[in-house]
Amino acid sequence: MSGATIATALTELVGVRTPIVQTGMGWVAGPRLVSAAADAGALGILASATMTPDQLRSAVREVRSRTDAPFGVNLRADAADAGDRVRIILDEGVKVASFALAPRPELIARLKEAGVVVIPSVGARRHAEKVAAWGADAVLVQGGEGGGHTGSVATTVLLPQVVDAVEIPVIAAGGFRDGRGLVAALAYGAAGVAMGTRFLLTSDSTVPDAVKARYLAAGVQDVVVTTKVDGLPHRMLRTDLVDALERSGRTAALLRAFRHASAFRRESQMSWAGLVRDGLAMKHGRQLTWSQVLLAANTPMLLRAAMVDGRTDLGVMACGQVGGLIDDLPSCAELVERIMAEAHATLGRLPAPSCEHPGAACGRCAPGVAQRAGLADPQ
Repeated sequence: MSGATIATALTELVGVRTPIVQTGMGWVAGPRLVSAAADAGALGILASATMTPDQLRSAVREVRSRTDAPFGVNLRADAADAGDRVRIILDEGVKVASFALAPRPELIARLKEAGVVVIPSVGARRHAEKVAAWGADAVLVQGGEGGGHTGSVATTVLLPQVVDAVEIPVIAAGGFRDGRGLVAALAYGAAGVAMGTRFLLTSDSTVPDAVKARYLAAGVQDVVVTTKVDGLPHRMLRTDLVDALERSGRTAALLRAFRHASAFRRESQMSWAGLVRDGLAMKHGRQLTWSQVLLAANTPMLLRAAMVDGRTDLGVMACGQVGGLIDDLPSCAELVERIMAEAHATLGRLPAPSCEHPGAACGRCAPGVAQRAGLADPQ
């Protein structure tokens, strides 16, 4: 890629060239995508929730065989085998551990003691304050525009709340795809942006071409939120299957969830006892009913049907609202380079304050303003 960079607290914390994170998407963020994102200068995050521990160890080693750049692993903090997965991260020397839910304080301490950067994901200010107090190194904040499980508060409202509440670096997620969005996030006080759908729609993604074509054909109004997949708000592409799920009754939904729980148990090589333990942890952590816990089995298997098997008729496609604006499939290298070029161009267009000596040489003028604020290098 080109030499265009923007140094922030995030790039300094994890050692990447750009303040961009490729999120850990189940069945999508595998070794090929993660290594391509890392080589491009972003922080690639390997999704582990849909892997067995052995598969996770193998995937980490494959990423390392493909790139020397820093990368991370996303973990489910409430998983029964979370401790075993942390051990794999420590054994394999992974740089970053990200979490979909807040990890326990002792888990954070264990990782930090080994020099691993801990980045939980949150959807509320109070959750950010909690993990910051527990010792998290940074926090990823996802607004309601994000794909997958999401909240109702927009990124533009949630992000400044969290930035004002914590002293650690804040990564903004939900609604980002280009350099203008990156500059906007930095202006709010974020240290970088995280993107899922934008990286899913790259040539380095292993998602089947037919599924990518469905994403590219979608408009903003084709991205909806439903609770019918697993009982929680889930943002995805509207399809005939999603419409059918919305119309289905409770009994049909529970029967379907039981079938998917059985299939996921075989796929993950977990025992029924393990699934029950995970269900108990999920129920307690999210205040779910048992019906919702059973419905949660729908998520990994319905995602797998689309993202791995290419069955858009049988699976669901998690998608951020920004997916309705994406119309191409660049490589990760092309994407990151383009985002950084757009960011610098955007910074260069910002109006300079009144000055007797306008120009880049003056620290009070753009791009001097951006440079002195630490948002841009002097290239």
